[in-house]
Amino acid sequence: MIERTVVAGKIKEFQVEEYIRQNLRRVGHSHTTLQRTPLGEKVIVYASRPGLVVGRQGESIRQLTRDLKADFKLENPQVEVAEVDNVYLDANIVGELIGGSLERFGPQRFKATMHHSVENVLKAGAIGIEIILSGKLPSKRAKSWRVYRGHLKKSGDIDTLGVRRSISTAEMKSGTIGIKVRIMPPDLVMPDDVVFREQPVVQEVKPAVPETPEPAEEAPKKAAKRAKSAKRPAKKAKKEEAPEETPEDVPPVEEPKESPNEES
Repeated sequence: MIERTVVAGKIKEFQVEEYIRQNLRRVGHSHTTLQRTPLGEKVIVYASRPGLVVGRQGESIRQLTRDLKADFKLENPQVEVAEVDNVYLDANIVGELIGGSLERFGPQRFKATMHHSVENVLKAGAIGIEIILSGKLPSKRAKSWRVYRGHLKKSGDIDTLGVRRSISTAEMKSGTIGIKVRIMPPDLVMPDDVVFREQPVVQEVKPAVPETPEPAEEAPKKAAKRAKSAKRPAKKAKKEEAPEETPEDVPPVEEPKESPNEES
């Protein structure tokens, strides 16, 4: 049951985003997020031109709120509009700008449009970009035109999670033109990036030697031996200070002489 609830929520979120994308064409729509709050569903629309999303006196956003409530059974939808910081680092907005230029000027200047978009994206700080146009440009046969510059990953987790991509279309007299845009943003951390420190810090770590506990019986014996060894050098020093007198150093004892008075 939990899995079905999660899948149903994701399907509804995808349907809401596709509905908003189709109704907000050529207003710089980037993406839409759906957040569930205790008061109801909160829909955040990211666009490069929020004024066009809101409309005159908020009429467009009120109509969008009524449509979401009626078509997708949202209880209390709260629609908010947020502005995108950098337009040329968003793949959806870049693809929409290319499509608008093709619909406005026709297929005569499609190459200049592609190269101009590449330069703007690289000036914004992107690592790499790739633009592919597919359709009847400029002949009656469908062809694919590819323009790329910089470094762009084509496989691995970096390509799946880090590279920004978009697929959009442009309606022209000759038919529908497909537009694919892939951008590698500047804040993407590559797995092979190496950072060198200016002053490497080297710390010597001495291995800790575990101290073996001494048995209780041997501890007093070792303490007594240490005390004896500490006393021995002091005795030697005393002996050296007062050396023993040898018999050679002692002066001979003189015998008393007999006086002549005693003999008489």
